[in-house]
Amino acid sequence: MKPLEPLDTVAGILAARAAGRTGATALAERALARATGQAGLNALITTCAERARAAAAAADAGATGRLAGIPFAHKDLFCTEGIRTTCASKILGDFVPPFDATVAERLDRSGAVLIGKANMDEFAMGSSNENSAFGPVRNPWDPARVPGGSSGGSAALVAAGVVPFATGSDTGGSVRQPAALCGVTGLKPTYGRVSRFGMIAYASSLDQAGVLAHTAEDCAHVLAAMAGADPRDATCNARTVDDYVGGLGAGASGLRIGVVAEFFGAGIDPAVAAAARTALAALESAGAVLVDLSLPTLPLSIPAYYVLAPAEASSNLARYDGVRYGHRAAGATELAELYARSRAEGFGIEVKRRILAGTYVLSAGYYDAYYRRAQRVRRLIADDFARAFATVDLLAGPTTPGTAFRLGEKTDDPLAMYAADVNTVAVNLAGLPAVSLPGPHVGGLPTGLQLIGPAFGEARLLAAGHALQQRTDWHRVLPGGDA
Repeated sequence: MKPLEPLDTVAGILAARAAGRTGATALAERALARATGQAGLNALITTCAERARAAAAAADAGATGRLAGIPFAHKDLFCTEGIRTTCASKILGDFVPPFDATVAERLDRSGAVLIGKANMDEFAMGSSNENSAFGPVRNPWDPARVPGGSSGGSAALVAAGVVPFATGSDTGGSVRQPAALCGVTGLKPTYGRVSRFGMIAYASSLDQAGVLAHTAEDCAHVLAAMAGADPRDATCNARTVDDYVGGLGAGASGLRIGVVAEFFGAGIDPAVAAAARTALAALESAGAVLVDLSLPTLPLSIPAYYVLAPAEASSNLARYDGVRYGHRAAGATELAELYARSRAEGFGIEVKRRILAGTYVLSAGYYDAYYRRAQRVRRLIADDFARAFATVDLLAGPTTPGTAFRLGEKTDDPLAMYAADVNTVAVNLAGLPAVSLPGPHVGGLPTGLQLIGPAFGEARLLAAGHALQQRTDWHRVLPGGDA
């Protein structure tokens, strides 16, 4: 391990730039050099060196913004005008969008400097970042292990110190799970807090843009730039954006934190559970009150999610037909053949698996038995959370059931892979905000503590996370070195 440096964080860079100790061009070159040095992680699909240098030069020339001069990476499902956006799929391997996603547009406006597009599980379908058409991403703490998914490239870039923050998307834990496995902070906002316009869809009622960074403070800075109403996204909430940075000082004193029994249940590595309890004890020392409670419907979240998400995916991915854009099979002589061959050649095995499952549960003979029933279970899960938040301020437990597993360990067992999301998917089903915070290492590998808040409770989550990180050092290390 080596210590986190001030220039590895958003807050540290903002302070250094305000004091004139560094410039945007120097920061961009540092990030690009580190990206080259960490190429073995396979965390970037596309590098934007010339664009980064131009944006950095503009920041040094006086361009202003909340994040002016700070290098970052986008998960490669945010459309970026003039820059290839692949969703880590062959079917979009050469797609160059003619417009920016709202998240991309707002971060550009903030002055942040894009250095590249991060690798991911294809169409955000996966928990290990092994489902990319561009090859798997490797965990900076142990390159023989996965970084988690689907935002694994984003998490790896932050964990390796290439960029101080990266965007991600979270459909069932795809920001929080890789954050935990890579030892960084990952924030999944409330559904509708951040616009999904221009974010290539997996499951539209579950997808939410998020952020990965080293600290809760850094996440507060980035969320402040990303959040807010967007007339181009009908699901984006018009509620006023809270002062996330200013609210960090609220701390954890007096917060009632529900310790959810089901998050520590069967399948959770005892050492990972113990690490989460150690982190909770640190929050208790900061003045939080720990309350044991149960959410009885949580065990139903995995089966409900893996009915609903593939159903939405089968609909969303029907647009990739080889006709309008994306991969088009050569030599097809009729339309049905064009559809079949283009999709067979363009989609990977996990995407095909979920399209087939989703089409099945939406079919006339099985819609009531599977899809409608899963929607009812979703309602029960949301009601469980609502009852819990009537008595506590936040909920907590381990983010993941274990530490990062080895590459290839679960690729032949989809059910075991899906079980990696056991503590995260319920949050998406209920549309709630959550954050994964670095906890103690287990066997030399990171762990994560997940905090869940009520709808639009991001400020409370970030303040509690900041309080934890003021009292611990788990987030202040990078892989490598002798420290």
